[in-house]
Amino acid sequence: MNRRHYISLAVILGASLLMAGPAWAQAVQSRCADCHYANPQAPRRDHLEEWDRSPHGRQNVGCEKCHGGDPQSFESFRAHAEILPPTNRVSPVNRRNLPTTCGGCHVSEFVAFQDSRHYQLLQAGDPRGPSCSTCHGETDGRLLSPKALASQCNECHGPRGIVPREGRAQAVREQYEGLGVVRQELALAKSQIKRVSDKNRRNDLTAAYDQAQVPLIRAIAAGHKFVYDDLKEYLALAQSRVERLLTRLANR
Repeated sequence: MNRRHYISLAVILGASLLMAGPAWAQAVQSRCADCHYANPQAPRRDHLEEWDRSPHGRQNVGCEKCHGGDPQSFESFRAHAEILPPTNRVSPVNRRNLPTTCGGCHVSEFVAFQDSRHYQLLQAGDPRGPSCSTCHGETDGRLLSPKALASQCNECHGPRGIVPREGRAQAVREQYEGLGVVRQELALAKSQIKRVSDKNRRNDLTAAYDQAQVPLIRAIAAGHKFVYDDLKEYLALAQSRVERLLTRLANR
């Protein structure tokens, strides 16, 4: 083979690689959704579409991360090998096992949830014990609005619930509304800090921003423990810090 043939072969191989995409992308690409979308007889179309709209779908977290199976195969038997239905007690998507499955990525939330009474009920097989899907959906990873969260709490803690606690749902709603306000204020502060031209001042404000985030993170952890007195305390501290930060940003 002469030099011209070698050059031509190299060009063809290079073009093929460019069309196929980088090797690492091919290695991690999940084909589950492609196959299920192409098959109108595939079960749970609603489940698939929820995933497609979810943060999981947007970040290419494939179905196999929770369900198992072979995400590279278009052959049905291989693709679904060892996948177990949610009703199977050892399935990773059985509601009792969901915290462990979700905790593979959402570590801090899983650690906090394990300290809750709700987790104890779930692990004991008590049907009253909520799982991750109770508040975040089966696949969409949603964050319930404060109003929707209060409604969910009332399923058990409302006047007609199994363990009624007067005022619990309303208090939870108010605290999560406050949590939303602090998040919005922190987002505003972050956008304003980026526009500060003085490097030393910007670094100082960034440090204050980080300190405002600390109690907010702890408040979110307290929410996953369902310890709302702690959530309220940390939220108040976060609110105080972010308000001071916004005042500093306003007073140049």
